[in-house]
Amino acid sequence: MSFQLKKDSIILRFLQNRPLVHIAFWIAYVCFYGTSWGSYNDEYGKAFICESSELLIKLPMVYFVLYKLIDTYLFQRKYTEFFTYTFITIIVATLAIRLFYYYVLYPPFFPDKVGTDFFVAFRHLKTFTNTYTLVIMVMAIKLLKKWYYEQQEAKSLEKEKLEAELKFLKSQVHPHFLFNTLNNLYSLTLKKSDNAPEVVLKLSELMSYMLYDTAARQVSLAKEINYINHYIDLEKIRYGERLDVSFNTSGDLSGKMIAPMLLLPFIENSFKHGVSGELETVWVSLDLHVENDRLVFKVENSKSPEEENLKISSYRSGIGLKNVKRRLDLIYTDNYDLKIFDEKDTFLVVLKLKLATAFESITVEMPTKKVLQ
Repeated sequence: MSFQLKKDSIILRFLQNRPLVHIAFWIAYVCFYGTSWGSYNDEYGKAFICESSELLIKLPMVYFVLYKLIDTYLFQRKYTEFFTYTFITIIVATLAIRLFYYYVLYPPFFPDKVGTDFFVAFRHLKTFTNTYTLVIMVMAIKLLKKWYYEQQEAKSLEKEKLEAELKFLKSQVHPHFLFNTLNNLYSLTLKKSDNAPEVVLKLSELMSYMLYDTAARQVSLAKEINYINHYIDLEKIRYGERLDVSFNTSGDLSGKMIAPMLLLPFIENSFKHGVSGELETVWVSLDLHVENDRLVFKVENSKSPEEENLKISSYRSGIGLKNVKRRLDLIYTDNYDLKIFDEKDTFLVVLKLKLATAFESITVEMPTKKVLQ
């Protein structure tokens, strides 16, 4: 289960307020060490005063390391300079804190230590360790924060790249389809066919769909099926009685959504390889079944004699089919399965995918490698 903050949440507004976050950090730091040191002899007041007073030296030291040494040396990969200057800074801060204790805090709070030797090794070592720990802690926070933002930026850039690629692939679908359809229309006009006006009307309806519906990330499955029916009608006009096409749909289609023009490339390929050959009678069988949120789409077509030796790799090599495979990877990622079967007399494509509903959205995910067979 992932935890996600709402944009207007109090926690998120707090985290976005850097001065407030820094103040909260130092308050927590003083409370933690004040309570820890004060618990030794139940003198919490003295412990809190001492910890708060040390901030006069620790604050400049910490921000010098964070915004000067790390930015100037560590992030520039000048590691020797960084560790040298950081060590010197901690030594200077340690001596400054010991002097502050010796001349400022000892007289009012620790009078028994007034006049003692300043150079007491364990006291300097204790202060050095405390100061060194603080520097390590704030450095770790800064580095983790930088790493997190770099990961978020990389993820955002990758998503933008995938979005751009998806838009490009969608834009390629339109001219590919129009090229094929206009070729069909050209063939009919050469024959002075009476079906040419009907083709123009069907093409107009299809272009309307492409212009106004496919700009969306998803469309209703019913619209996509209607679009396919228009395409099949065009192919029936082109090939006439020699073409036998069946398109069966079953299941509850209401409220189901799909990426636009996702199924058409498989149908186009079936006509390209199964209908445009030399067979006197050719056929294409389409079957679309929906059960709950699962779609099973099957496209099977006859093979002409001239394609008897056609390899499945050739079948897969069309522009439209390449694009739709990439779109499946980008949009559905692990929520689809695509198989292409090369039989002696037929080609069979079986696509299974998880559909979105009208209340869900299709999002672009980071694609994983998928082997299609």
